[in-house]
Amino acid sequence: MSTMTIQGLDLNSKSIYKNLPTARLVEHVFQRREGQLASNGAMNVRTGNRTGRSPTDKFLEDTPAIHDNIDWGKVNQPITPEQFDTAYNIAARFLNAQDDLYVFEGFAGADLKHRLGVRVITTKAWHALFAETLFIKPGSKSDAGDGSWNHDWTVINAGAHKLTPEEQAALGHNTPIIIAQSLEKKTVVIIGTEYAGEMKKGIFYAMNYDMPDQGVFPMHCSCNVDKQDPSNVALFFGLSGTGKTTLSADPNRALIGDDEHGWGPTGVFNFEGGCYAKVIGLTREKEPQIWDAIRFGSILENTILNENREPDYEDVSITQNTRVTYPVDYIPDAIIPSIATHPKNVIFLTADAFGVMPPIAKLTPEQAMYYFINGYTSKLAGTEAGVTDPVPSFSPCFGGPFMPRPAATYAKMLAERTKQHDAHVWLLNTGWSGGPYGVGKRFSLPYTRAMVTAILDGSLSSVPTKEHPILGLHMPTTIPNVPDEVLDPRNTWADKAAYDQKCTELAKKFRENDAKYNLPADIASGGPKL
Repeated sequence: MSTMTIQGLDLNSKSIYKNLPTARLVEHVFQRREGQLASNGAMNVRTGNRTGRSPTDKFLEDTPAIHDNIDWGKVNQPITPEQFDTAYNIAARFLNAQDDLYVFEGFAGADLKHRLGVRVITTKAWHALFAETLFIKPGSKSDAGDGSWNHDWTVINAGAHKLTPEEQAALGHNTPIIIAQSLEKKTVVIIGTEYAGEMKKGIFYAMNYDMPDQGVFPMHCSCNVDKQDPSNVALFFGLSGTGKTTLSADPNRALIGDDEHGWGPTGVFNFEGGCYAKVIGLTREKEPQIWDAIRFGSILENTILNENREPDYEDVSITQNTRVTYPVDYIPDAIIPSIATHPKNVIFLTADAFGVMPPIAKLTPEQAMYYFINGYTSKLAGTEAGVTDPVPSFSPCFGGPFMPRPAATYAKMLAERTKQHDAHVWLLNTGWSGGPYGVGKRFSLPYTRAMVTAILDGSLSSVPTKEHPILGLHMPTTIPNVPDEVLDPRNTWADKAAYDQKCTELAKKFRENDAKYNLPADIASGGPKL
């Protein structure tokens, strides 16, 4: 391999496997016993005792150059430059002690004018395979460039090393895990967790900081486009589990991407070259495109295989956050390179486990800003006996854990672009109906797909609406292939008084959350009516 020089890393006196093709990386995963081949051809791996992100262990280097641009708090936790350097040196020592290292070099950003060159250095072959699948490979079908590469960001993955008590003391940290990021040094350091999503989200965080300075609105959303009308582009914003990947993988539309995009001067572009989908409860009948995308070159995480090596997507004995990574071009008719024009429709997804949000609502400009800044969905409470109440979750801009700048920065960009390009904004509830979690049922996916179809084909442009008395949302009264009675969530509850009480409880949660943003009166008017 060519010589690389990175401070503190010995990259030239050991076996460095750089930019290996998929087949060779799969061979290395086998040889190193890092994973098993599933019957569908995917590589199945385990991520250790962390099967999801570790947000409380994520820190950002605080320097004078970036300090005033950051929304410091529980998400953006500061560390000093000295602490960051300590984390970096711990990771470097661990990597230097290994016989083999893997290096991937690629891009985040399908738009040639707005992209970051990413280098991933890791001790695990499967982490390199993940990076090779998820990011954009120079010279691949997903790359619109000439095959050359430039270096902007570095990810140093020492996830196989747990911080010792002495190292924790040196860092002033009290867990064996730390993810340290420096916007000035353009480096992400991962220690103590093998969950691959930390690499993906570290670079998304970098894009969310760097892109606004380039006039690009970074978004935690999926995107697809009408196969016959390239001007009919749709965005699907939402937190994990709300349906971004599922709803964007539509056999009647072409996929741009499933999770991270930029909205720039000429339109929308994917940040990634792959998809990262949940597979809990996956069936071919419900999600045929995702099912068929799980094949050689894909990576299953924490999925149980039966004795015939067939994945059991119902088995969540390791985690409910079972996932798969696959190249975006594994989805039939995906647009490659992943670039589209300006969207006509923007859809906010929420999985409301209180069972009170309407399944669909057309948002006014004020409501669009309100619900974007609040970024509501819900998490289910634990599995202890008797605990069935949902927990409301508010994440600004539907991506708070990945947003270094204040929410108003991103909300302003959304408002400017939807107004400039006359995009319609909708709220879609993919959560519960007929009662809260434990009483009601998850809203029918075929009904949700029918509502999305009606949004995208223009069927709802002249449909009358009625206003929700508490939430103030404008609910269509009829939609093709959806029963009218389910469009007003109150109708689906047997006990109407219980619905009113639960809805009022959630409305109060919204108002408690929005108080911390000191919203202007016009945006605040888009929220619930108490």
